[in-house]
Amino acid sequence: MAKMSPGLVQVYTGNGKGKTTAALGLAVRAAGRGFSIFIGQFMKGVQYGELAIEKFTDGLVRIRQFGTDSLVHTADENDRRKARAGLETCRKAIQSGNFDICVLDEVNIAIHMGLLNVKSVVEIVKNRPQGVELILTGRYAPEEILELADLITEMKEIRHPYQKGIPAREGIER
Repeated sequence: MAKMSPGLVQVYTGNGKGKTTAALGLAVRAAGRGFSIFIGQFMKGVQYGELAIEKFTDGLVRIRQFGTDSLVHTADENDRRKARAGLETCRKAIQSGNFDICVLDEVNIAIHMGLLNVKSVVEIVKNRPQGVELILTGRYAPEEILELADLITEMKEIRHPYQKGIPAREGIER
């Protein structure tokens, strides 16, 4: 039985760092209050540090990845297949009644890259059970998603270590 009343739609987007981090922080806070959380990560298929969230949330958080072990620069059929299968897994989690909060991490960029059809994601958002909080993250959130959101946060990049040639660091960006 979902505990949210009402379950809202949140979007974390923009070019700045922190969208996934914000969603994970919300998941930790919610788990601390006994909520159950499902996190589906699109375009991620490698060992990111955030996978540890399952270890310290007493089974309240489940996280699944729907990507390959390489960065997507141009979408191929394998990337599209994994993203579509991931979206179906997320849809089932949202509809299952087992989760109070569902995070579709990097779903916006997956739409932007052509891995997912925006209409499929919109349908899932519109048809979610009333008591399920839904968080959608990723750059380039499409207008169709923004129109459905109750909360929109845009992360704005001012400065980033990448600009100095510093690659993603374990425990910080990955």
